[in-house]
Amino acid sequence: MKLITKNRKARHDYFIIEQTEAGIALRGTEVKSLRAGRANLKDSFARIQDGEVWLYGAHISAYEEGNRYNHDPDRPRKLLLHRREIMRLRGRVEEKGLTLVPLSLYFKRGIVKVELALARGKAEHDKRRAIAERESDREIARALKEVSNR
Repeated sequence: MKLITKNRKARHDYFIIEQTEAGIALRGTEVKSLRAGRANLKDSFARIQDGEVWLYGAHISAYEEGNRYNHDPDRPRKLLLHRREIMRLRGRVEEKGLTLVPLSLYFKRGIVKVELALARGKAEHDKRRAIAERESDREIARALKEVSNR
């Protein structure tokens, strides 16, 4: 597995409930651009429409050596999942007010995959609490390292 990009903001803005892997329908110049690592998942999300899952807001830069047939960097892209998985996700999203957020984009055996998460949005106080916990964990780790180095 070769990581292309991560959505760093997703784990900060959402509680991740469940993760699943999906394929993604791409054009040739998009794959070449991804091999060069030119993608961004910030502010992207997935939506289920007409029994299909679509990825919105994902930016895959135009391939520099592409010609007039180059792709639109911000176009919606179809995610490839089994119908059973789509129906299960649709039920969870409609019933509990959850959302679908891409966590990462990566190559798996030469094929581009998206790690898709079923997530619930965090409130502002939850984000502050998570930052405080992270900082306290770092301080504890620093203190333990100092003690072990003596």
